[in-house]
Amino acid sequence: MTDERHDRIMAEAERIKALGEAAESMAPYEVNQPTIGTWLDAMGYDNDRFRDGEAPPSMIQAWTMPGLGRRRADEDPLSRMMVVLTDEGYTAVLGTNCEQTYERYLKVGEQLRVTSALDSVVGPKNTAMGEGYFVTSRNTWYVDGPGGAEKVATMLFRVLKFVPGSRDGRSATSSTSGGTR
Repeated sequence: MTDERHDRIMAEAERIKALGEAAESMAPYEVNQPTIGTWLDAMGYDNDRFRDGEAPPSMIQAWTMPGLGRRRADEDPLSRMMVVLTDEGYTAVLGTNCEQTYERYLKVGEQLRVTSALDSVVGPKNTAMGEGYFVTSRNTWYVDGPGGAEKVATMLFRVLKFVPGSRDGRSATSSTSGGTR
């Protein structure tokens, strides 16, 4: 890895982070009982609370996922950072973890919107998968009401964007740069 490449990656990460909350997207449907019921059935979970007007908090992401017929906005920070890293040779991706925080339960009839921001980019790191950068995005869900926007949940989503390692455990970038870091 050259210092110039790392500097380009980090400069672009700082530029994207400076955009703050971007890529706002409205849920295509209001929170609704049939979707909640289907989700409960799929999870094999039943709770009267969720059969009677509230949604399980862990469904938060389901309401605003793009699905097969839609795509993320061009200004989506995570997508932008993935392009930067792909262009620099980091072609593989692995989801590493997700942390969600819920402010309150959602109610049937509420309309959600979500924003996305780039939270951090850390690297390069040598991992068992290869050399790469850990990229963390932050999604924030809101319900708009008479009192304004109310934050109802947040999610930190972290991925490793990496150059796949060779059989000897060294990544392609390490082996071509004359050694490991």
